[in-house]
Order: sequence, then C-alpha cells, then structure tokens
Amino acid sequence: MQTDLDTRLLAAHAEENRAALIALYAEASEGARGLTARRFYLTHAYVYALEAGSPEAVTMRGKLVDLGAETLE
Repeated sequence: MQTDLDTRLLAAHAEENRAALIALYAEASEGARGLTARRFYLTHAYVYALEAGSPEAVTMRGKLVDLGAETLE
C-alpha cells in the first residue's frame, strides 16, 4: 500500500524537484519508526541539500551526527 508520502516522493523524483525532495526525505526521517530508517531518509535529504547548496545541509549534518550516522571530523 502506497502512502501519501510515498506518492509525494515519487512525484518529486519525477519532477526532479530538489526542494521537495529535501523536505520530503526530512519528513520521512522524522516519521520513520526505526533508527536505521531515520538515518536512511535523513541521509537522502542531506545529499539533496548538499547538491542544492541549501543551508539546511548544516542542520541535517548535525542531526546525522546525533543519530550516529556521521562524524564531526
């Protein structure tokens, strides 16, 4: 069963809408049930933020550090 978030993610990918992908992957991370899923989705949001040159990347990296998926070095 496809969720509304899945539908929005697929549409954003089809449109190559980086701003939407950043927001939607961040949303998916916040709503994820397990730590691995949170890291997975947030990593995607972070990569899209880096590619877009978005200032959100700094905050996302901090969250990834907090989740143990990134280091400060």
